[in-house]
Amino acid sequence: MTTHTIARAEFVSLGDDKRGYYAVPDGTGPFPAVLVYQEAFGVNEYIEGEVRRLASAGYAAIAPDLFHGKTLGHDDMAPVFAALQALTDEGMLAEVRAAMTFLDEQPNVEDAPYGAIGFCMGGRLAVLTAIAFGDDIGAAVSFYGGNIAPDVQRLFTPLGDRITESTAPILMIYGADDESIAAPEIGRVTEALAARKKRFAISVYPDAGHAFASSTRPQYRPEAAESAWDEALAFFDRYLVD
Repeated sequence: MTTHTIARAEFVSLGDDKRGYYAVPDGTGPFPAVLVYQEAFGVNEYIEGEVRRLASAGYAAIAPDLFHGKTLGHDDMAPVFAALQALTDEGMLAEVRAAMTFLDEQPNVEDAPYGAIGFCMGGRLAVLTAIAFGDDIGAAVSFYGGNIAPDVQRLFTPLGDRITESTAPILMIYGADDESIAAPEIGRVTEALAARKKRFAISVYPDAGHAFASSTRPQYRPEAAESAWDEALAFFDRYLVD
C-alpha cells in the first residue's frame, strides 16, 4: 500500500461552535474522503492519529468533534456518561452534516459519496450516518459499534430495525471477547442485513475485546487492530476509489 505524505493535519472550523480534526494528503487530488467518529472520550490523540492514518493511506479525513474541544480520561467514567447523555442522534448528525459541507468545499477532495468509520459509539454513528445520508455515503465501517441491536436499550436508540435502510455497503468489526456486544447481537445484525440482501461483511477477531483497536487503552490488541484496519482500508479502496 502506498504511503502518502500528509500536507495538512489540524483542527478546522465547521461553522458556529463546531469543529473537526482534518487531515489530507499532499497533492492536488482529488482525494476520496472519510468521516471519522470518536469513541466516548472525544477527539483525542488516538482519534487524531486515526485521521492521519487515513490521510497517509490517500484519503482526506475529518473527525467532527462531538464534545467541542473536551477530551475525557479512561479512569473516571462518570463525566463520560454525562457527556454521552447530552448527545442526541439529531445533534450528532448535525455535526456530521457540517463536516460533510466542509468536505464539499475542498477543491482537492472528491465529491460525495464519502466513507464513514467509527469506534464504539462512533461505530454506531457510522451506521446511523449510512442510514441518514443515503447515497452521500459510499461505504461504512463500524468498529464494535454498540447499541445497534441490543437486547436492552442503553444510551442511544437501537438501530436494528433501521440498519437495512442503508444503501451503502457496511463492514461490521467486532472482538469475540467483547462483553458489551454479545454474540446474539452480532447475529441479529447479520440476520437483518442478510434478510434484506444488503451488501455487508461481518468480521470477528478472536482474543480481542471491546476497544481492541484503541492504542491508548489497556484493551488494545495491536495485531488484531492492524488486521482490522487492513480490512477497513481495503473496504474503502473497493467502494470509494474509482
